[in-house]
Amino acid sequence: MTLVGDSHTDLGATFTTYSGREVVDHYGRPAVAHRAVRNGVGVIEMGYGIVAIEGDDRIEYVDNIVSNRVPEANGEGCYALLLTPQGRIRADLYIYNAGEKLLLFTPPAEAGPLASEWREKVFIQDVEISDASEEFGVFGVHGPMSTEKIASVLNHAGAPEPELTFERGSMGDAGVTVVASDNPTGEEGYEVICGAADAEELLDTLINRGLNAAPFGYRTWESLTLEAGTPLFESELDGRIPNTAGLRHGLDFEKGCYVGQELVSKVDNRGRPSSRLVGLRTDDLVDAGATVAADGSEVGEITRAIESPSLDAPIALAFVDFEAVLDGVAVETEAGGTDAEAVDLPFVTGSADSLRLPSYGPAADQ
Repeated sequence: MTLVGDSHTDLGATFTTYSGREVVDHYGRPAVAHRAVRNGVGVIEMGYGIVAIEGDDRIEYVDNIVSNRVPEANGEGCYALLLTPQGRIRADLYIYNAGEKLLLFTPPAEAGPLASEWREKVFIQDVEISDASEEFGVFGVHGPMSTEKIASVLNHAGAPEPELTFERGSMGDAGVTVVASDNPTGEEGYEVICGAADAEELLDTLINRGLNAAPFGYRTWESLTLEAGTPLFESELDGRIPNTAGLRHGLDFEKGCYVGQELVSKVDNRGRPSSRLVGLRTDDLVDAGATVAADGSEVGEITRAIESPSLDAPIALAFVDFEAVLDGVAVETEAGGTDAEAVDLPFVTGSADSLRLPSYGPAADQ
């Protein structure tokens, strides 16, 4: 659950459950918060699960089970996927090399089960695995003014670059680690990590000290990431083959074997996954799960849809057949059908493109 619930309540928060964890839904006007992030800077408490892995074999151990190469240098990170043997996404992860340990940021409900499962599979390797979710607070800082915000409150370090590298410093009396994000909102962004005991003070610093920032919750997170074309675990990734989501950002095609690699490489070599993720502008707001049709034939399904605060129009993400020609597009709903138009992602171009924008590689373009 949130580490600073009382502080959120004082700010007028309404709470919801996200992947098994209590998080802030919104603070009363999510569309206003959305525009504040797009035009300036906002702060959100993130609901990650965190797995800590220590021991001399920690890098080798994790590298053998995830889809991207684990960084060997202290201060570096990567985005990676944990796949089933059938090549389907079980979790998406941010992996950070923090010197004597690796920290794996997972979907909230996944950290405990993964830590328990991995402990049972350790035999002769020198690794120690623990669920560290309650030990840290993590706050996202996003928007075109996020670098200025970090600079206004971070002591003993500068804002890190490039994406997924980090610096250590302090904010007020709290020791922090500041990570340059991979821009999931389509804006420059950072994640600020602190010990759980410092979370309340850090939230106050991020909102009220230095350059002011607007608090926002997961409803605004959903709308920002949708506009940016960023696929999320719960709605677009869980159970899918990563090639269909165009997640080349989380795949290293040159590294050695990992769980699920055979299928991922086979689909990539073929150049044509079964489906692809596209953006749609719809005449009316639709629901997740609605059917997408092109020229009267069913070609896919909506995964997420919103009334875009930036565009003042309904937009949606959908998986459609890879070879589908998206002419005469309609979305079929319980209330009937509504016309739609396929558009290039991102829907909204901000200060930095999301590194998770779908990309299908050179073979798919031939």
